[in-house]
Parts: sequence; structure tokens; C-alpha cells
Amino acid sequence: MFVKVCGLSTPEAVRTAVEAGADAVGFVLTASPREVSPERARELLAGVPEGVAAVAVFRKEPAADAVATARAAGLEWVQLHGNRTVEDVKTVHDAGMRLIRAVTMGAASEEFEDLGEELLLVDAAVPGSGESWDYASVRAKGLGGRRWLLAGGLSPENVAEATQAAGAWGADVSSGVESSRGVKDLKKVRAFVLAAKS
Repeated sequence: MFVKVCGLSTPEAVRTAVEAGADAVGFVLTASPREVSPERARELLAGVPEGVAAVAVFRKEPAADAVATARAAGLEWVQLHGNRTVEDVKTVHDAGMRLIRAVTMGAASEEFEDLGEELLLVDAAVPGSGESWDYASVRAKGLGGRRWLLAGGLSPENVAEATQAAGAWGADVSSGVESSRGVKDLKKVRAFVLAAKS
């Protein structure tokens, strides 16, 4: 099980996620309670070892702007939310970067098609709500055989069951391992990675 811990903002949180066995860490470079500057992301990147993907997370920004900001932060992975196109994927790849394309369960069916991204992320219909949802409903999207991450309302308590119900290749967590909005609970981070990988 591939595990990404997102919204990290301190060296301690990065170190905890990495030591617990996370495969990817996410730095939010868009307006959010978890937002960090490109400079801060670059500092945090120093704690990310070879082999762990460090991801720059964006919302509605144009792909070219996201690429420029990710480059300023020294990050090679970009995560784009919103309705994206094949051109957006090409923009990221032409920059020599890799892409996680995020869609919500409420998105149109064509948004679930493979546009050539490295990973697809499937989030709750209302992303960022932190509420769990009908994870098994993702199976109807026909993602079998693709590399995709389940997100939205996941916690150490439900991740194993949720990913199994959805048939997910991986899991992504942010609010489910926080003590308060934007503040990571290091015990929860460890517990989440362990539960997801067990």
C-alpha cells in the first residue's frame, strides 16, 4: 500500500512520516491552513530521503504556474486539483516533473479517464471536509489496474477498511492525522502509516 501524508509543515512531522514508512509527503503551496511558502518547502525537503516522493500540492492554479512554484520549492512531483486537461498533464511532464491528478467523487465520468498522469487521487465529493464517505462506491469508476490513491475522511481507525472497500492502490491523509486544523499529531501520523500498510 502506497501512503502519502499531506499538509506537512514542520521538520518533526516530515521526519515522523518518513520514519513511519510513508512513500510520499505533501507540501501545500496554495491558500490553505496548511500552506507553506516555496522557501519553507525547500527547507523541509532537506528531511526527505531519496526514494520518498515530495509533492507540491495546488488547487486551481494554472499548470504552468504550479510548475514554476514547485520548481522554486525544489519539488519534482506536482498534485493538481480541479478539472484538468491532457495539456495540463503535458505541461507538468514537459517540465520534467511527475503528476498526481486529483478528482472528486462528484466529478464528471470523463475526469476519471487516464490522461497520462503518474497517479490519480480520488477525493470525497467535498474535499477537505475530513468526513468519511462511501469508499466502496469508487469501484463503479472502473479504476482497477491503475495506480490511484484514496483520500477524504481517512484516519488510522478506518484506512485499512476504506482502502480495501474501494480497491485502492494507495491512501492519502491530511486532516485525519491532525490534533487541530493544520497541526499534525505525530502519534496519529505513525498510526496511520502502520494501519495502511498492515
